[in-house]
Amino acid sequence: MHKRTVPVIAAVFPALFLSAGPAPATAGYDEEVLKTYVDCPLERIGTQLVRCDNLTGAGVNAPFWIPEQK
Repeated sequence: MHKRTVPVIAAVFPALFLSAGPAPATAGYDEEVLKTYVDCPLERIGTQLVRCDNLTGAGVNAPFWIPEQK
């Protein structure tokens, strides 16, 4: 390349990315849509921990004091 075009490209290239400005802190989502918590008690089936019909606990035996699912 020519000696004059390299500094011009070097100056313009970062300006393309820095001119956009920072992104807004909120993306405009409705807070009610993002809530996914469901009130499910921790239970056990045999020795496996269960919450909301999903096995949890990574295969660790559930303590006896966790109520058994009926």
